Amino acid sequence: MTRRGLLLFAALGVAWGIPYLLIKIAVGELDPAMVVLGRTAIGAILLLPLALARGEILPVLRRWRPLLVYTLVEIVVPWFFLSSAETRLPSSTSGLLLAAVPLVGVAVAFLFGRPERLHLANWLGILFGMLGVAALVGLDVAGSDLIGVAEIVVVVIGYAIGPAILARWMSDLPGTGVVASSLGIAAIVYVPVVLLTGALPTAWPSPPVWISVLLLGAVCSALAFILMFALIREIGPMRMTTITYVNPAVAIVAGALVLHERVTVWTVVGFVLVLGGSFLVTRRRVVPPPTPEAAPATGPIPTSAPDVRG
Repeated sequence: MTRRGLLLFAALGVAWGIPYLLIKIAVGELDPAMVVLGRTAIGAILLLPLALARGEILPVLRRWRPLLVYTLVEIVVPWFFLSSAETRLPSSTSGLLLAAVPLVGVAVAFLFGRPERLHLANWLGILFGMLGVAALVGLDVAGSDLIGVAEIVVVVIGYAIGPAILARWMSDLPGTGVVASSLGIAAIVYVPVVLLTGALPTAWPSPPVWISVLLLGAVCSALAFILMFALIREIGPMRMTTITYVNPAVAIVAGALVLHERVTVWTVVGFVLVLGGSFLVTRRRVVPPPTPEAAPATGPIPTSAPDVRG
């Protein structure tokens, strides 16, 4: 990996690892709906001009049906439940539980009619991931915040379905246009939600809170996706997906250093099992290239690019 690639990888690892810390700070004074509105509005304000200048909005809006469903399952519902869950759970635990998204992705691929043949390493990954989640929920959380855990389950399912929708119906669309449109739609959805539910704050939040919301929108949403696209161009989509295994570690360190969240033995055990399971379940069997005698006369075997979360 080049020096530029390493810098992009490190920056994206931080940008996607600190949202849990920032959300935890923000929900200390703001309603979860207000946090989502602030985050989506800031992200949309920053990305929409860029996408419009590139002419990437109209092609995305023409595919409005999958765009709306994607926005619902990837942003509108998960971001609210994630913010709500962090009123009950440590930020590090939320980040660790969300590392189970690849495990749920296996079931989602099956439901979408794109099941992959699982080999031994994949089945071991599912087993390790389930044991890791059990360690976190039963021993680290100790069953005292099951509502928060249930909310994280909703987030995990949404994050697993979102990429499947992108891959099946919007894989040919420009990424910045999809993200900017989704953030804009989500912000519009949350304006009446905030106004009708009384989520609008009655007093100006403290500096740590509004700075957290600003960073969530500008860094963890808008800048993170720009970094992601640059990293894909630098190292390719397959190697870029390894960022998934860095984010939970950043969440644990940030929670411990800033919020003084406890890191127990079961936190470490759950971290190792969930991350190891996610790695194994997404590992594909290496198929040796065909010999010249076995190769088809019509040309090389077609391949498809792997799905990348956005």
